[in-house]
Amino acid sequence: MTTDDQRAQLEKLRATLRHHSHQYYVLDSPEISDAEYDALFERLRQLEAAHPGWITPDSPTQRVGGQVQTQFVKVRHPAPILSLASALNAAEVRAWHERIARLLPSAYRPQFVIEPKIDGLTVVLHYEDGRFVLGATRGDGDVGEDITPNLRTVSSLPLRVPWRADGPPPPHYLVVRGEAYMRLIDFQELNRSQTEKGERTFANPRNAAAGALRQLDPAITASRRVRLFIYSIVSSDGPTPDTQWAVLNYLRQLGFPVNPDVSLQHDLDSALAYCESWMAGRDALTYEADGVVLKINDLAVQADLGVVGKDPRGMLAFKFAAREATTRLKELGINVGRTGTLNPFAILEPVELGGVTIERATLHNFEDIARKDIRVGDMVLIKRAGDVIPQVERPLVELRSGNEVRITPPELCPACGTPAVKSEGEVAVYCVNPACPAQTVQRIIHWAAVMDIEGFGERLAQLFVDRGLLRDFADLYFLTHDDIIALPGFAEKSTQNLLDSIAASKDRPLPRLLAALGIRGVGSIVADVLAQHVGSVDELGQTSADALQRIPGVGPVNAAGIAAFFASEQTRQLIGKLKRAGIRTRLEGPRAASTGALAGKTFVLTGTLPTLSREAATQLISSNGGRVVDTISRKVDFLLLGENPGSKLAKAQELGIASLSEDQLRSLLDESPPPSTIQPGLL
Repeated sequence: MTTDDQRAQLEKLRATLRHHSHQYYVLDSPEISDAEYDALFERLRQLEAAHPGWITPDSPTQRVGGQVQTQFVKVRHPAPILSLASALNAAEVRAWHERIARLLPSAYRPQFVIEPKIDGLTVVLHYEDGRFVLGATRGDGDVGEDITPNLRTVSSLPLRVPWRADGPPPPHYLVVRGEAYMRLIDFQELNRSQTEKGERTFANPRNAAAGALRQLDPAITASRRVRLFIYSIVSSDGPTPDTQWAVLNYLRQLGFPVNPDVSLQHDLDSALAYCESWMAGRDALTYEADGVVLKINDLAVQADLGVVGKDPRGMLAFKFAAREATTRLKELGINVGRTGTLNPFAILEPVELGGVTIERATLHNFEDIARKDIRVGDMVLIKRAGDVIPQVERPLVELRSGNEVRITPPELCPACGTPAVKSEGEVAVYCVNPACPAQTVQRIIHWAAVMDIEGFGERLAQLFVDRGLLRDFADLYFLTHDDIIALPGFAEKSTQNLLDSIAASKDRPLPRLLAALGIRGVGSIVADVLAQHVGSVDELGQTSADALQRIPGVGPVNAAGIAAFFASEQTRQLIGKLKRAGIRTRLEGPRAASTGALAGKTFVLTGTLPTLSREAATQLISSNGGRVVDTISRKVDFLLLGENPGSKLAKAQELGIASLSEDQLRSLLDESPPPSTIQPGLL
């Protein structure tokens, strides 16, 4: 056989194997036996072994796990990979529909695409000239992790599109989004195999799929039967369909696996009927799902509706009702949070719930326990909220024997024995000992997460504290190579990786630092507001509680907590250590706008404006030096008032706060309203 003949045979084998893989893994309709497929695969492998220069990344032989990775590289997505708002019943779906209807032309009647909400791991796949070149996790929505070698082992993922000769040609550049999951039968087989080998089993298929794709060794991923469903186009440099329904058909024509249970419905009533009918067959599914997703079919309308936080307005997750079970509450446990909160949880007699053995459940707080009259020894109703977090719903009072014991808030911290404190007006009970060892571990974990010190989670934090290497998170910056490499599980490479990650965290921006300090009530949003107003950690530490209250968005409780935090000697020592370590403690770049027609003025928004959405109104005010807050108080200067206002209007009138219409706001700015094709939203 000539070289040309062998090359032609190789390409024919690849095409044949791609076809049969598509039939088996995507369409669930195999045309040949496993033995016949294996024989074809072996012939291709032999040809490529004889001609290594002919091997291409999209060859079927390249699905086998390759070189072990040392870490996952960060990948920035070409567009935000957004999350979803959720509804738990039909009434909440209708309320969502009413909200978005106010943003649409009055005569517009949207169609809805219904898709199963697969309980798996979101993945983002990049293709160039039809070849798979990059795959990443969702991460935080903006940046994910490169798991390309692992995704190459997933049989239902096309290494090359189109798989079908009659499919449309793909764009030069195409990025799609989907969900990696495990079928229930494959999950059960994996756990059986793990048990036989004496290895750890997995709690549910989602954890198993996520764990498989985040293995450093792709060969391990290849041994797990992970599958994919693809459902959207993230980015493309060529023409793509303008409706979600057409996108799904287009993806299917390209050879991507698309869930067969998708449906197009022409109004909300029929959409809800389909959702409820499909959801009723939950127990017959071959995979785990936690509900369905309703999407407005017209993608241009979806885009015009915009985003609230990280949730697009044009789609909604309609989740299954939480699964329920009953069991006995054996003991009360208490976790100590990083800010000293004493958080109760239930220790239960083990019970199966949604395929998972539940032994612990959330009890929220001691006020909730008292309100529900939950007692140790009770038979209790357990729910998995969102099918993920188990919680105690209520006691089954009718089953009480009389031996149950009432639960009271603890008098002492279980970790350090310090008297517990409950502040007036607060629900939580606190340990106020700043040297509490349980708080130390949690604060270090929080610092590492916010400052993005990779791989430093609870296990390592506890290990470093137990070995006396860390007394607080500032000590991270004084760790040496010898300190780390002497610990179990560390080698030269992992030691250097941790040191590099710690060093990189020194240059995080000021808002990140303020959020990482662990000040009660100061999350990312408040931290950003503070950074814009004070400019440095030193300046914030010198600002009084009264002055902090004058910052829009900082209330009296937060202001008092911030002032108390910086007044402590422990905090002063901690900040000093961070400075000696070289941590950035000043704001880089300009502060918030302090000039403009609205400089120094604070606004609250309510009602429906003629042309502006909430986001547009907020941007208009902020760009002219003003501030927008959510709550009416005496610090507010104006209420921006639209049609159908809520209770904020009555509160503003009670406090004598002036109201402005949109036209009056524009008059202040000497600005005319722009033309708009979208009707206003409810603020």
